[in-house]
Amino acid sequence: MTTIETLLKGLPDPEAAERFYQQFTERHPAAAARLNRNDSLRLDVLTLASFSPLLAAAMLQNPEYVSWLGRKRADSGVRSKEEMLESLARYSLTNSQVETHVQLARFRRRELMRIFLRDVRGLATIAEITEEISSLADAVLEHALRLAHQELNNRYGNPLATDEKGRSGNADFCIVSLGKLGSKELNYASDIDLLFIYSDEGTTAGGGTRAAVSNREYFAKLAEAVVDLVGRQRGEGAAYRVDLRLRPHGRVGPLAMSLAEITRYYQMEAALWERQVLIRCRPSAGDEALFKRFFTKVQSTVFSPDEKIESALENVRRSKQKIDLAQIGKNGYDVKLGRGGIREIEFIAQALQLAHGGRDRWLRSPHTLISLSRLADREFISESELAKLFEGYDFFRRAEHLLQMENGLQTHTVPDDKAKRKLLAAKMGFAALNDFDSELKNHAENVSRIFARIFGSESTKALNKKRGDYRHFAEAPPPGRHSNRPQIENHGVDASLVRTIEVSRKAAEMLAAAPHLGRSLTAIAPGDYYPFLMETVETADDFGGRLAALRRAWASAILGIINADVNGALTLDDVKRRQTLLAEASMAAGLFIAKKELEHKHHLTIDELPIAILGLGKLGGGAMDYDSDLDIVIAYAEKDNPPFLQGTSTKRGSITSGEFYAQLIEIFVNSLSALTRNGSLYRVDLRLRPFGKDGPLAIEHIAFTEYVESKAAIWELLAFVKLRAAGGKFELAKQIETEVREIVHRRAHRIAPRLLAAETLSIRNRLERQMSPEKKRREIDIKYGIGGMLDIYFATRFLQLRHNIPDSEASRTTASTLGLLLQRGAVSHRQFEIFIAGHHFLSRLDHILRLTVGRRARIRASDDSAASRLAALLGLGSGHQLLTKLEHHRNEIRRVFDEILKRE
Repeated sequence: MTTIETLLKGLPDPEAAERFYQQFTERHPAAAARLNRNDSLRLDVLTLASFSPLLAAAMLQNPEYVSWLGRKRADSGVRSKEEMLESLARYSLTNSQVETHVQLARFRRRELMRIFLRDVRGLATIAEITEEISSLADAVLEHALRLAHQELNNRYGNPLATDEKGRSGNADFCIVSLGKLGSKELNYASDIDLLFIYSDEGTTAGGGTRAAVSNREYFAKLAEAVVDLVGRQRGEGAAYRVDLRLRPHGRVGPLAMSLAEITRYYQMEAALWERQVLIRCRPSAGDEALFKRFFTKVQSTVFSPDEKIESALENVRRSKQKIDLAQIGKNGYDVKLGRGGIREIEFIAQALQLAHGGRDRWLRSPHTLISLSRLADREFISESELAKLFEGYDFFRRAEHLLQMENGLQTHTVPDDKAKRKLLAAKMGFAALNDFDSELKNHAENVSRIFARIFGSESTKALNKKRGDYRHFAEAPPPGRHSNRPQIENHGVDASLVRTIEVSRKAAEMLAAAPHLGRSLTAIAPGDYYPFLMETVETADDFGGRLAALRRAWASAILGIINADVNGALTLDDVKRRQTLLAEASMAAGLFIAKKELEHKHHLTIDELPIAILGLGKLGGGAMDYDSDLDIVIAYAEKDNPPFLQGTSTKRGSITSGEFYAQLIEIFVNSLSALTRNGSLYRVDLRLRPFGKDGPLAIEHIAFTEYVESKAAIWELLAFVKLRAAGGKFELAKQIETEVREIVHRRAHRIAPRLLAAETLSIRNRLERQMSPEKKRREIDIKYGIGGMLDIYFATRFLQLRHNIPDSEASRTTASTLGLLLQRGAVSHRQFEIFIAGHHFLSRLDHILRLTVGRRARIRASDDSAASRLAALLGLGSGHQLLTKLEHHRNEIRRVFDEILKRE
């Protein structure tokens, strides 16, 4: 066991950490004994105590948080609202004896421990941290809303609405977030600014414990109940401070308003500042479709095409002057409201959005950093100014986070007291206070100069001149429309690129963000993706430079594929093969970036990483498509430390191979999935790893094979059928692939066919119920729905396990596997023909959807124009013909699926 003195070295406040450790040992000796057996966890706990007295107190009061942190601290990536909701539901079940408002407050504090640990360890960007804090708030609001809804429905019955045809249905409700939550930039101690909207007037159904009431009364009670659960201050405090003052009519306005009422207010009555608030708004809980209806109606009043630049700047300038007046006489520098602080950065983004967003929809992003990036792409700010604003924002937000996590207070002020300021400087990584003060002054002056330039009178003419630039890409027509072709061609764009922009929304958005990419779209040869990306990242100087270089190179490569795809130069198989090779090259570049970062961080020299990346899903099948996830499992070779870690120690003590690989994978995942101003590449999905979310990010080779041999469930065997060596050290990856595939088929052979079929059917049915919306909406889900692609995938994998038919080494595609099944007699000629024809049709349709509108596996049956556009791209005569053909294939696929799975 490493001594406590060794672990305390390098911490910003070792005395606070040592006090916590002594108190924890005295109060919770059993928990302390367990903690002492895990040096890595002990270091993380001491780090939290050193950085945050608030979290130190929470761990002293709730020692079980420490063991929970031990299980969750290695989680990578930004947890989504859905993942948070799932965790909250489990937490609620296991703490059912605790009042709901206490559950929510405790759950939030526990999750903030994990997020703050990633923050202070430097394992996530500011944008990722604030997004995750915002997703946590969304999950708490959604959970509270569901509970309150159920309680009120039991009393009054469901709130009802009548449509224009006289049909009755349920009225909808949405919680709209504003401010920092609205832009997914929430702080650790931020208030949450909310609006409550319901869809229709009417009455409830009755039949509950009380008489029916009007929808107005019902939804007012619902809003009040949510605020009470989430924001009422009681013994343990509230989960959040809820601020409703931004709602229409402020404090005297109703808590909830109907869609018609609130729309009329913003169109007819709202002050300019109230409309400006809606720049940063989104649905946090409830019905997202209702929010879309609301924002569609009001966005023209927020972003007006007739907005004058002088007016937009003047209105924001007045708001800033009020803030400056309020700051007079206050002590300490306020990183939020002070001169050159966060608010000036936000005002720069919002003023330019108001000035230009009415004409350029692409500028309408609620997120400050994204909107600044887009403004720079349109040259409303320079690249140099963008870099300074990014750096200032990052510095001020990190300082703000550390100040707020001191005691959980909503503070933004750098203390005048020298000792306190020195501690803040140490937490931010500065060895000397003078260095911190100098950096703070430098960032504030940079931001202030840019603010003065933007809001100075001389800037207006220059900004007006920019208005017409780059608009030809942003205003590219929807797929199938050619009205803007002459306008685009007049800018010297190649005719093939014109068609690409018209067909592919993804290409249009990428080119709008970076018009220079349109100058050279020659498709890179598939064999050149690896050297192209590796040379790009190897020549960059630092971590940020490598991330930016990788994203620029990847964008060039994927646009080359899209351009060749749209213009008929590649078959669908070629497109997917190239995207698979590009994904593998991207992972190699991501590993290189992670390796270089850890070499720098721990002063290592790493010749080769003994690590294997195993692909599953589309990556495993060699059939990556636009916006496909990277489903992977990562394994490493040794139980003992690899040679480059032998005798290695860091400023916080020795590092084990497990810790090293956990850090490596976190950086690797971020290098591919983190959203920067240059975009992101892939969503990396590690959920299929052994033990799922509770398992390590990377698993030792033998432990992986032992897991598959003895612990993997049938659904995991079905997933591991497609396991394929996809990256890392190829010999190791290939060895693991061979061993795991052999184990999977050997284990499946021992499972009774009836049980194997029943489990496969159960999994497929569960996914259909959970993921397919067809019963709720008039949409056809070609992936999860009846007769969708998953019917073919599950039937195929079941037959592979049932008859011991591994994938061919030459090709892992579904079409190739179906051919093997036919050869081995596992399917009849009729079944093969139905599956191969259905798979060909659905794959082409899915590909066209990804190409034209993004990652969407659903078709709205009632949208004739959309169906007609898809039909034209598929070479069919009409939208009706497309839907008829789709219905035929789905019925046939489901019939064969039932034959295969239900005959056992």
